Amino acid sequence: MSELSITLLRFGFLILLWALVLSAIGVLRADLYGTRVTSRGRGREKRKPDNRANKVAAPSRSATGIRTGSISTSADAVGHLAVVSGPLKGTTIPLGTAPILVGRSPTCTLVIDDDYCSAKHCRIFPEGQGWRIEDLGSTNGTFLDNQRVGDPMPFKRGDQVRLGATTLELRS
Repeated sequence: MSELSITLLRFGFLILLWALVLSAIGVLRADLYGTRVTSRGRGREKRKPDNRANKVAAPSRSATGIRTGSISTSADAVGHLAVVSGPLKGTTIPLGTAPILVGRSPTCTLVIDDDYCSAKHCRIFPEGQGWRIEDLGSTNGTFLDNQRVGDPMPFKRGDQVRLGATTLELRS
């Protein structure tokens, strides 16, 4: 082998070694700092003079820093979805006309930070006068009153849905 090919082979191994080191640092950084949380609020608006009609109450936070309270919608609510158990216990979402997406992804309506919950775990949507729940291909499954959800199933008042360590209940 020529001197040039041995030098190129050494540089190739050196580049491969650095790629391995940098990918390991990326994995460690993600484990240490967690996932990036994106804001889902509307863009920053200019403050207007004291106009009581335009003020919105700030969400309350628990001692652990988890957002609690209700998530408002512009439509009139005919009921609400309540978190009965899990890290977001006490959180309620008013039911309007829009579907509710539940999962770990920051784009979901209800974001659940649970290792047993998929990024887009399930969808709760209105149909006719009632509500239906559909599993979106989650790994660990969605359970409606201890029955695994596959295809969209009716979701009635008082029914409980379990996904990971979180339990949701449909209330009026």
